[in-house]
Amino acid sequence: MTVLIIVLLVGYVVVRRMIGEPLNARDVYVPPVVLIALGVHSLTRIPLTAVDLGWLAVTCAVGVGFGAVRASTTLLYAKEGVLWQRYTWRTLVVWVVTAAAGFGLGALALAMGMHEQARPMQLSIGVGLAGEALVVALRARGAGVPFAPDRR
Repeated sequence: MTVLIIVLLVGYVVVRRMIGEPLNARDVYVPPVVLIALGVHSLTRIPLTAVDLGWLAVTCAVGVGFGAVRASTTLLYAKEGVLWQRYTWRTLVVWVVTAAAGFGLGALALAMGMHEQARPMQLSIGVGLAGEALVVALRARGAGVPFAPDRR
């Protein structure tokens, strides 16, 4: 059930960003922090081996890298005096490649001895979004246009 909720939320975010939306700091920074925290919390409930920790480091580094690549394909532009973002078809391609690489790397990690419980989906998605957030934040800063105000 958790996996379905996460997939639906990610799908919702992707659709919103394909349409284009104002870019506010909360949307950039909060989701990766929350997802990483949930993933790390789930890891505290299981005994991790050295193999688990090694593969976690590799998969997290790959996730951050793919997130950074994904961010480089995102359009950032000024509209109504604030920064907006829009995913492109290239962003979708990177999402698909990221998912395929994640599944492949995960299968390899499991075959090499990583425990299934040491691969929380929240952490995987969170580190990818963190890589995306870092690059988007740097690009936004360079744009010289303020973030959009928080909608809430």
